[in-house]
Amino acid sequence: MPARLKTPSSLPQKKPACLSPATSDPKAALNLRAINKCASRSPKHVEKKMRLAGKIALVSGAGTLKKSFTATDQVGNGAACAIRFAREGAKVICTDRSLDAAQETADMIRAEGGDAVALALDVTDTPQIDEVIRNIAGLHGGIDVLHNNVGIEIQGDLLAVKDEEWDQVMAVNLRGTMAMSRAVVPHMRMRGGGAIINVSSTASLKWSPMQFLSYSTAKAGLNHMTRVIARQYANEQIRCNCIVPGMIRTPHADALYASEAEAAKGHEFRDSRCPMGRQGTPWDIANAALFLASDEAAYVTGTLLVVDGGSSL
Repeated sequence: MPARLKTPSSLPQKKPACLSPATSDPKAALNLRAINKCASRSPKHVEKKMRLAGKIALVSGAGTLKKSFTATDQVGNGAACAIRFAREGAKVICTDRSLDAAQETADMIRAEGGDAVALALDVTDTPQIDEVIRNIAGLHGGIDVLHNNVGIEIQGDLLAVKDEEWDQVMAVNLRGTMAMSRAVVPHMRMRGGGAIINVSSTASLKWSPMQFLSYSTAKAGLNHMTRVIARQYANEQIRCNCIVPGMIRTPHADALYASEAEAAKGHEFRDSRCPMGRQGTPWDIANAALFLASDEAAYVTGTLLVVDGGSSL
């Protein structure tokens, strides 16, 4: 059987060396091999229930944007969530504007014995969204989980932001999520309920030194849209929640830097700004998404789940 991608299933109660912020290796918290060793310490005789068995999960932005110096075993938030869902028994529809990126994630899932397909999808193209979701629901009998992971940011404060850049960010981060949710809700109704998971940012909660006015505003709008959708469809058992990540070390974060040396220095600075002494990993986001997608969160809706290691406090 193909080797399983080495990632944690959950954080241990104690802080073993591979996850300790005080470790001598600053990259240890991101070392997938080290993390897997810690995860493997759990008792082997305990059988885990597949929390998403039989579910159809659609993940937008399931691909991973990588720089040339990004480690080959690193994945983005969307890919991590797709993989996590599949490990818990879901059939995962991996979508991305880049079909190759979506296919890479689907291939990783299938290599572990999971069930996944890849589709190209641009969340700014409403007719395409409607067609793709209609086809998915028709083929699989519905959609149980929608994970809206797509997002972009363009730098610029109030005096620097351009109208076309503002519109582009709103089209992807806000209207795209709305259009995906609007297309999926009728199919969730037919299934008797479902879970919509949006992905915001702590930039929606506080001022950001990165000066992403359009991004921060779009994510703040997403927070409120989450609550509106949650209240509107609560009596139909359609839950809508929002993950609010802080600084997460993803391959996408590497895109902020021009070289490996510059990235190492930049990530060291980002780590120092986190109260827990390190940035989060995509698997921190994936674990939060799994909870919100599962029946364990059956009575949770309209919630902003902040995953930032205390950075917004």
